[in-house]
Amino acid sequence: MSDLLKKGFHLGLGAAISGKEKFEKMVNEMVKHGDVSPSQAKTMINSWISKGENVDKEWSDHSKAKFQDRMKELGFVSKEEYELLEARIQRLENLYNQR
Repeated sequence: MSDLLKKGFHLGLGAAISGKEKFEKMVNEMVKHGDVSPSQAKTMINSWISKGENVDKEWSDHSKAKFQDRMKELGFVSKEEYELLEARIQRLENLYNQR
């Protein structure tokens, strides 16, 4: 991994951790001041985590689709396409060997 890519990754990770810590601190302060109950705070945190997980899944799905498109553009076949071709060749070989 290039140094620039590593730095970018670490920057993003640090920002995410910092944001999480600030959010939790804010929620804890709200509980301390009686603005929300502990159960409401837990719900808020779980909701925030759930949203993050959904965004992560969307990014992963998007990245996977882009990668598959790039591989197709380069002329690579998918595992499924390969297996279909392999089965077709096997059927043809079996047909040829029966003659």
